[in-house]
This record gives sequence, structure tokens and C-alpha cells, in this order.
Amino acid sequence: NRKAWDAPLRTYIEDLQDGNGESGERYTARYIGSMVGDVHRTLLYGGIFGYPADSKNANGKLRLLYEAAPMAFLVEQAGGL
Repeated sequence: NRKAWDAPLRTYIEDLQDGNGESGERYTARYIGSMVGDVHRTLLYGGIFGYPADSKNANGKLRLLYEAAPMAFLVEQAGGL
């Protein structure tokens, strides 16, 4: 899906992978297609979870009421930002 993202987002992710982010560390990207699995891994090991808008889904894919808000509450309670 990366090819369908807008240019600034693609550039930001590529910079993180090349080690050109704020921390200077190189990051990898992964996609498993399950919000619960991705967020669980992020809670365990750190990282960024995102499901950005693309040319096919202009508003992204997460639904606020029963996906994003409940998961955000759990992440916050686990000590995330």
C-alpha cells in the first residue's frame, strides 16, 4: 500500500527506515493486517502503529467508534502516549 500513500508520508517512513529520523535509529516496517496483533507488538517492543489514508481510502480504514477509540484507550492505560 505504500505506493498509494501521499508523498510526505512515504518520505517520512523512508527516512525512519534509513535512520534519518529524530533518534537516528533505523526502523523496519511490517504489516500483518490485524490491528490487535500490530498494537500488541507495539506495546511489547515499541514503535508506531498507523493505518494511513491512501488513494483507495481517502479517510483511512480505522473506524473511530469501535476500533480506534477503544484501542487508543488500552494503549493509553498501558502507558503509551
